[in-house]
Amino acid sequence: MTTVAAPLAGAVIALADVPDPVFSAQMVGGGVAIRPSARTGVVDVAAPVAGRLLKLHHHAFVVLTDDTKGVLVHVGIDTVQMKGNGFELVATEGDTVSAGDVVVRYSPEAVVAAGYDDVCPVVLMDSAADSVNASTVGTDVTPGDTVFEI
Repeated sequence: MTTVAAPLAGAVIALADVPDPVFSAQMVGGGVAIRPSARTGVVDVAAPVAGRLLKLHHHAFVVLTDDTKGVLVHVGIDTVQMKGNGFELVATEGDTVSAGDVVVRYSPEAVVAAGYDDVCPVVLMDSAADSVNASTVGTDVTPGDTVFEI
């Protein structure tokens, strides 16, 4: 089993409650989402698992584990439209990361000011809908707390 850790602090919600049909219908895969607790300042978003940064964008990244499982962290909904404004890349695509290493920093205020939802899906890529144990839904997490296992 691989532990998938919270990439940031907040309240864990079900993917079904994410205001985006791709995530809420689990088309990308099963998982959970985190409603960030920080509303001001700069927030670090960490790798939820150890592995290689397969894809890295300002608003989202995928970490590929040694056993080839991809875990996606998406910072906000439709934040690709922000074109990197309010985001800072800390890591580089292709980097090897440990769980807890900071990958992206962002401004929650910039996301909200741009009119986007700040919820952050954490998804096991290409997994079947409801295949991830989402028992942490309804809890508050800090970075590094387990959100699910794969």
